[in-house]
Amino acid sequence: MTLRRSLIAATILAIQCDISGALAQSATSGSAPSGSATSGTTAPSAASAHRHVSKAKKKVRPSAQQVSPATRAHFVNRPAPAAVVAPVAAPVYHAPPDSGEAVIVTGTHAFNRHARDSTAPITVISAATLTRTGQVNLADALTRMDPSITQEAMGADAGALTSSIRMRGLNPNEVLVLVDGKRRHTTANIYADQGPQQGSTPVDLNMLPANAIDHIEILRDGAAAMYGSDAIAGVVNIITKKTAHGLNLSGQTGANAYNGDGWQYQTNLDGGFGFGDDGYVHIAGQVMHADHMVPPGAHDLRSVPGNVDYQGVNFPGNSNMIMSTPEETRENLLIDFGKTLTEGVQGYGQITYAHRHSEAYENYRLPTKAPTLWPNGFSPLETIDENDFAATLGLKGDNFLGFDWDLSTTYGQDDDDVGNKNTANPGMIASPLYGWSPTKAMAEQYSLAQWTNNADFRRRLKIANVVPVTVAFGAEHRLEQYQIWPGNPTSYELGGTQGYAGLMPQNAGKWGRDIWAGYLDGDFHPLPHWDLDFAGRFEHYTDFGDTENGKVSTRYDFTRRIAIRGTISNGFRAPTLPEEHFSSLNVSPTGASGTLSTTSAAGVSLGALPLKPERSTSAEAGIVLEPIDGWHISADVYQINIRDRISGGATTTGLAAYNAILGTGATLSYDAWHDAKTGAVDYSNISANYFANVGSTRTQGLDIMSDYLLRLGEYGNVDLSMGINLNRTTVSHINTLGNGMAALNPQTVSYLTNGAPRSKIILQAHWTVGQWDVNVRQTRYGETKLLQTFEDQAGSLAYSNTQWLQFTNTPAWLTDLEVGYRVDRHWHVAIGANNIFNIRPRRLPLVVNYLGANQYDQNSSGIPFTGGFYYGRINANF
Repeated sequence: MTLRRSLIAATILAIQCDISGALAQSATSGSAPSGSATSGTTAPSAASAHRHVSKAKKKVRPSAQQVSPATRAHFVNRPAPAAVVAPVAAPVYHAPPDSGEAVIVTGTHAFNRHARDSTAPITVISAATLTRTGQVNLADALTRMDPSITQEAMGADAGALTSSIRMRGLNPNEVLVLVDGKRRHTTANIYADQGPQQGSTPVDLNMLPANAIDHIEILRDGAAAMYGSDAIAGVVNIITKKTAHGLNLSGQTGANAYNGDGWQYQTNLDGGFGFGDDGYVHIAGQVMHADHMVPPGAHDLRSVPGNVDYQGVNFPGNSNMIMSTPEETRENLLIDFGKTLTEGVQGYGQITYAHRHSEAYENYRLPTKAPTLWPNGFSPLETIDENDFAATLGLKGDNFLGFDWDLSTTYGQDDDDVGNKNTANPGMIASPLYGWSPTKAMAEQYSLAQWTNNADFRRRLKIANVVPVTVAFGAEHRLEQYQIWPGNPTSYELGGTQGYAGLMPQNAGKWGRDIWAGYLDGDFHPLPHWDLDFAGRFEHYTDFGDTENGKVSTRYDFTRRIAIRGTISNGFRAPTLPEEHFSSLNVSPTGASGTLSTTSAAGVSLGALPLKPERSTSAEAGIVLEPIDGWHISADVYQINIRDRISGGATTTGLAAYNAILGTGATLSYDAWHDAKTGAVDYSNISANYFANVGSTRTQGLDIMSDYLLRLGEYGNVDLSMGINLNRTTVSHINTLGNGMAALNPQTVSYLTNGAPRSKIILQAHWTVGQWDVNVRQTRYGETKLLQTFEDQAGSLAYSNTQWLQFTNTPAWLTDLEVGYRVDRHWHVAIGANNIFNIRPRRLPLVVNYLGANQYDQNSSGIPFTGGFYYGRINANF
């Protein structure tokens, strides 16, 4: 077959695939944006989807109702049969959902709005693109694909057991997560330790099965006027699969090749079936496991004779594995379903469930700590058993007094049992009353529940029969409840268990609140190429009052190649129930730190005040270009001012902190900071703090996104993309606490301003030729610069609350590579490596390296410390 005939055949196939893709996008454009956005783009339950599909499916097979974007991408990338096209011909290209041509439902109430036409920067990431990252966790995959998203290097204590993402350098609590446009409930596991993420109870993305995702829409803009609290940095909207056919299986395994540990595996299965005339059910299940990954180089200074930390005990220097990733086993399930109930009315629903068991190392305890139980010393393990579930039921239609409408109710809950194993309570061993200690204890239990009810309406009108406008309005009620149960007495009595002291009955309680909201949105087209959008939202919280928020967005297209856009808005983030009420005590080998409730007498004694909501003002302006056909560029500058930011207040150390901790009912009588001979307490490494409205910050930055499809004829196609985020946060005002002290000190200022990289660049090339595909990604993390606490090796500066060491993680490039081969129409195999050259952050100097085993800055959200990871994957689609 000649090359000309091959190209003609390929063109015919491309036209056919484009028709089916257009039909699928029509199916996406149904009603249901709300104060929560619409449900999935391929859902047959969209209001207009049935009308479009019912007409189109007589002409084209398969129907748009049956083919999701991910499935279409798989279909069109299969090698063509030999009778139609020669094996050497370039594969047919169909624009994937992340090309900007997909219809979006996030950040707009307009009909049929595409990502490239949006008034705010939106990135659409397909399921196939997420898979090519080689990550078994969804949060890690997003970090690989969006330059504005980062993750902290390692969570401390219970914070290591929950995933979180940061956007534009802001706190995880300032990122709103939706699933099919419905607000997702957050984790109950609060990040209690000091650092940039203190106080975070984010949505744990890893509790959703990644194989259930059709695509993800990331809105990088303040959107509290549309969605309510938390949408200050941006919105992540996860759109799930809703196809009524097919079966997809995959398995991946890999390890850290340079360490020989950190083994991971993941198995995925999803598929759909139909019932009745147009009913559908799509089920996705996932099982994942990861071993501990312990980077080399840790050497506990207590094992070095003559060192200031040496305590006269011989043990291997590599015994301390505190700087490591947790061991984790997780099972996820998601079920989507829907059906037309009567003419013009569709029912839909979704059920998710996830279970996690995870274990994280704490600092190694010497053999002298509990010699009768652990004569060789021990490394306590902090554990979590987590059950996370949610259910949504809804009705939608397309003709209530001319309005599209959507009524839905969503209930979500996260339950956490946090415990200790391989531990001991030295106070119990030393006490004449006990003389022994269990080696395992339940430390505490958390539960956070959220019940959200929405009523949303939308209609297209014309003002004076000239100006097109889309009007949307709606109401929302949300009930939130938070509960803490104490641990076993073993975990908190007489100083508590080593590694993590449990919560006492004084820490326990149950709290709740109601939130009522209403919104109104108008999307106007005063001129054919001018879009003008107004949004307003009112919310009432029963625990702190009212808030009003507005947003004005506009875009003007000068030509099809040049457009400008801009947004100005105000927003808010309500203090979470855990931020208001959580308290705890953490015990280290040589000290203790307490997190006090803002409403407790102990917290008030150190200056705690009732929390107020964060208030934000955001401005954004950008330009969208297409210099030549197929080359798309967008550049957006932004500024986010936040006042009354909620974070950990300035830390109090010494005797005042000791007394405040005792005021909670905790005991510190038998721990290592007592002098063994005199019984005197060394207060220098005892600290306490609480959550506070610490001050005002200003975040300024620039997002640049670009993509181009390079067609190489018989040598295939190369999809090129670039993403750049430049970001800087400064503190413009520091609040005063109730005791007259400043709410921030230089170290906590650095947590807010320098924990995220000043820049992040992602360069990617995806080459497809014949049955082969190759993906290369280069990621550059800019510098982070945090103030580190001096440790024992610093002598008189140890644990200082007035002097710190500024440590800079220098920029670095990380390289990812994946090579895939399509065996036939059903099977695809791939091998890959993330961070193929094993790049790691700079090591901390010993004066700020606690015990010598914390060799990296765990609070930085820049370069991961995990090093190179190599993997293999098999996919099967039927």
